[in-house]
Amino acid sequence: MLPEIVLPCLDEAEALPAVLNRLPEGWPVLVVDNGSTDDTAAVARAHGARVVVEPKRGYGAAVHTGLVNATAEYVAFLDGDGSLDPGVLPGMARKVVSGDVDIAVGRRLPDSAGVWPWHARAANAVIAAMLRGRGVPVHDIAPIRVCRRQALLDLAIEDRAFGYPLELLIKAGAAGWRFDEIPVAYARRAGGRSKVSGSVKGTVRAARDMAGLLR
Repeated sequence: MLPEIVLPCLDEAEALPAVLNRLPEGWPVLVVDNGSTDDTAAVARAHGARVVVEPKRGYGAAVHTGLVNATAEYVAFLDGDGSLDPGVLPGMARKVVSGDVDIAVGRRLPDSAGVWPWHARAANAVIAAMLRGRGVPVHDIAPIRVCRRQALLDLAIEDRAFGYPLELLIKAGAAGWRFDEIPVAYARRAGGRSKVSGSVKGTVRAARDMAGLLR
């Protein structure tokens, strides 16, 4: 009962080979090409991944398309930039598949100074603290998680931009989901600059997408 790994990708041709080679052996992989202008789709196919295209730009749009097109009972989500260690996925999946929890999420632990810029880390800490105030036991809004596919569809998440992971956590908490937060090594991405944490502008844009959900 292997989960299907969904990788939302925008211009990740440089990072993808290393990411795909590090994924748990035998797990099905679905790459969602979110309107890339490089060879993301071709690289993914060359490394054995199934590819679907979501032309509407936005993290939530890519993740939702992956969720809809996945075929396994359980799904795992991971960024395609090589910043997160996929070695934690089997442990996360075991907790969910066994029924011990409803969702396993990652808590990023930077592996060196400067990996997580201060502006992104500060915004993340504030939002996570607000979530804990609502009873959602997380310390990070990390883009790595494992859960049952149909249960996630049933949450009916509407955000199609950077607010998607926050809406997911809010709705999962309101639905009484049981959480497990797993430490995951956080390294420099394997090419280019992060769309969110790579600049103050990107962080502000993500915070804007999330702000309305916390009112």
